[in-house]
Amino acid sequence: MKFSMIFEAQLVDPTPARERQVIHDCVEQAVYAEEMGFDRIWAVEHHSLTRYAHMSASEIFLTWVAARTRTLRIGHGVVTMPFGYQHPVRVAERTAMLDVLSGGRVDIGAGRGATRQETRMFGVDPADTRPQMEEALRILAAAWRAPEFEWHGSLDIGPGAVLPRPVQDPHPPLFMACSQHDSLRRAAELGIGALVMGFAGADDVRAMRAVYDEAIAARDGSQLVSTEVNDHFSALCPTIVLDDAARALRLGTRGQRFFAESIAHWYGGAPAPTGYAEDEDHAGALERKRRELVARLHEADIPARPVDTGPYNADHAYGDADTAVAYVERLRRIGVDEVMCLIQMGTVPQEVCMETIRQWGDKVIPRFRTA
Repeated sequence: MKFSMIFEAQLVDPTPARERQVIHDCVEQAVYAEEMGFDRIWAVEHHSLTRYAHMSASEIFLTWVAARTRTLRIGHGVVTMPFGYQHPVRVAERTAMLDVLSGGRVDIGAGRGATRQETRMFGVDPADTRPQMEEALRILAAAWRAPEFEWHGSLDIGPGAVLPRPVQDPHPPLFMACSQHDSLRRAAELGIGALVMGFAGADDVRAMRAVYDEAIAARDGSQLVSTEVNDHFSALCPTIVLDDAARALRLGTRGQRFFAESIAHWYGGAPAPTGYAEDEDHAGALERKRRELVARLHEADIPARPVDTGPYNADHAYGDADTAVAYVERLRRIGVDEVMCLIQMGTVPQEVCMETIRQWGDKVIPRFRTA
């Protein structure tokens, strides 16, 4: 089992000074993660999603982290792949350059960047996001597998060489962001790793693992994007770990409340997220929001899916180290290949993020290294 962290660069009440600080804080956390035994970090790519994600140029963030680390794998989780955001050849060049400079430590995931805010900023047609993301993955794999390549599809490319060549032969491992069963099935058919948003909890992660495994077993190989197959299942694990378990729960659920409100704002048009005081009952507030959402969906005769209600589920690794160990054990038994810790949420103080990383490194990760 592998352990990683994911960074959104979230912050409450953003100002230029606070924005700069949170990005430097994320670097500090990533460097400390290597020291504490984490295997990998992931950085998102989002655009213009104020408060929710200030991680827009993740390739630069990851390069900065790579220069300050030696063994930590460096993951794009994910690159927005539709062509309006960036040309696939440019993604291949940047990724290979980072793979060279990091000594072969890069992983790259694909995403759609499908919020209305992001598509409007770049003039991307939402209807194009899924097919262009998939085509971009095929272009990347083709560009890296041969000294010269050409492509004739939605884009006409080459013939020509993509330089430099990556260290990892024939290319860095490929992944895809997966929040629904359909995207999990497609990732399995394409032969790429799944980055699963596991807010809905361990039971939903179990169901998603089953969907992924069933699709792997059923595939005939005709849809694979590359000769290199990566059947890796990584599940999100929101977590805050402190000796004071009650405070960890308050801070964790407060951070998740901010995260959930951010998702509702940018993906559903709800009001902008707020910070709230630390001593409020944030777990109770999340549960009330979940019930309200379920009631609205039922009233509209719409099924309440885990992908919709999951951000309001507070059953995660919030508490002391024993709480986190117990939650990771549930994920291990499900067959999760990688626990992807979400620690940096908009309301979580830097010192709490750093202490959580220390607790995981000292008390949680070692419990699973010999399992």
